[in-house]
Amino acid sequence: MVFSSLFFLYCFFPVSIALYLIAPGLRMKNWVLTIMSLVFYAWGEPICVLLLIVQALVGYAGALIVQEARDQGKKLALGLTATVILSMLAIFKYADFFLLNFNLISGLDVPLLGLALPIGISFFTFQTLSYVIDVYRGQTRAQRFFPDLLLYVALFPQLIAGPILRYTDIEKQLTHRHATAKGMYQGLFRFCLGLGKKVLLANYAGSVASGLLDGGAACASDAWLGAALFTFQIYFDFSGYSDMAIGLGRMFGFTYPENFNLPYIARSITDFWRRWHISMSTFFRDYVYIPLGGNRKHQWLNLLITWFLTGMWHGASWNFILWGLYYCLLLCIEKPLGERLLGHIPRVLRHLFTLFFVILGWMLFYYTDLNQLGATLAAAFGQRGWAGAQSGILFMNNLPLLLVCLVGSTPLPRLVGQKTQDFCVQRDHLVLLTLLQFLLILVLLGLATVSLVGESYNPFLYFRF
Repeated sequence: MVFSSLFFLYCFFPVSIALYLIAPGLRMKNWVLTIMSLVFYAWGEPICVLLLIVQALVGYAGALIVQEARDQGKKLALGLTATVILSMLAIFKYADFFLLNFNLISGLDVPLLGLALPIGISFFTFQTLSYVIDVYRGQTRAQRFFPDLLLYVALFPQLIAGPILRYTDIEKQLTHRHATAKGMYQGLFRFCLGLGKKVLLANYAGSVASGLLDGGAACASDAWLGAALFTFQIYFDFSGYSDMAIGLGRMFGFTYPENFNLPYIARSITDFWRRWHISMSTFFRDYVYIPLGGNRKHQWLNLLITWFLTGMWHGASWNFILWGLYYCLLLCIEKPLGERLLGHIPRVLRHLFTLFFVILGWMLFYYTDLNQLGATLAAAFGQRGWAGAQSGILFMNNLPLLLVCLVGSTPLPRLVGQKTQDFCVQRDHLVLLTLLQFLLILVLLGLATVSLVGESYNPFLYFRF
C-alpha cells in the first residue's frame, strides 16, 4: 500500500484516524496504531509482516541483554544481536546477488533462493539496529514493554520509506503525546504538499524520463533531458513521501525530523549530502563512519567503507555500488580542496558543477543493467549525436514541467509561503491564512485524485530499498 493511492487516501487513512480518535487513552491509541501499521504492511506482503515482528522481538530481547550485561558480555550481546538483525537483511536482499556473482566467477550453478524482497526492509532494519546500538552506548534505556518497541519499528507513516527514526527521537512521544486539532490540521497540510509533489510532479517527470532512458537514450539531448527529469522525479518522489510521512506523524501527535533540505541548491557534494536523505546520511555518519575513526585516522579508508555500504544499502546491484564509490571519489577529491579554496570559485559555478555531478550520479543510480548504463553514458557524451529529429519538440513539450520542477526545487515556494504567513499574522488575518491553506489542501487533493484516477504510472522508487 502506498500513500499516493486512492485506497489509502479514501479508505485506510480515514478509518485509521477515526479509530485513533475514538480510542480511549494513549495506551489504546497506541494499540490502534500498532494494529493498523501491521495491517498496512501486511496488505501487500502478509507473510513478510512476520519478519518485521521477529526482527522487533530480536531487537527487544537483544537490547535488554545488552543493557544488563557487563564489559565483554555487553559487546558480545551487541555483536550477536546485530548479526541476527543484519542477517535477515542479508538473506532477503543480498543472498541472490552474492550467489549470482559467485556462479559467474566460479562457473558453478548454485541455485538462487528467489526470495521476495520485503518492502522497506532496509529502513526498519536500520531503525531496529540503531535502537540496540543506542542502548549499548547508554544513550537510552531498553524498552521493557514490547508493544511500544513494535510500534516504534512498525509505525506506518514512516515504515516503508523513512525518515529513518532513531528510538531517541520518539521515545518520549510513544508514551507522552497529544493529537491536537492544530497538529492534525498542520499535518494534513504537510501531507497534501507531499502528495502534490509525488503525484503531480514526480509521476509526470518519471513517466517522461522512463520513455527517454529505458533501453538507452537515442542521443545526447535525450539522455540529458531524461536524466534531468529523473533527477526531479527521485527528489519529488522521495521528498514528497517524506513530507507525507511527517504530516501523517504530526496528525497522530508525533514529530519526525526533517529528511530533505532543498538538496539541489547545494554548492558542493558535501553540502548536497547534508541536504539529501538526511536521516540516512546521519545514520551512516554516526553508526559507520565515526565508529571506524572518522576524520581522526584512516579517513580515506573510512570514506571508502562508508560509501561502499551506502551504495549496497540502496540495492543488491553493481550500479548502486558504483554509485556509492562514485560519491566516495568525489568527496575524496573535494575534501582536500576545502572550503577556503572552493570559496574562490563563483557560487553559481559551484552550484552548476555540483548539479552536473549529481545528475551524472543519478544516471548511475537509474540503470541496474550496466550495458544500458554504458550505452546511455556514451550517448550523453555525443557518441550517437548531440540531437535527434524529435529532440527539439521533446524539449519544448516538457519545458513547462521542467520549469515547474526547477522552481519547486528552489527556496522560492517556501519563501512565498513564509511571506504569506508573516503577512497574515502581522495584520491579524489568521482566518484568511487558514482559508488559503485549506483552499490549497483542497486543490492539491483534488488534482491528485483526478490524476490518480486516470494515471497508471504511480511507482515509488524507494520501495525496493
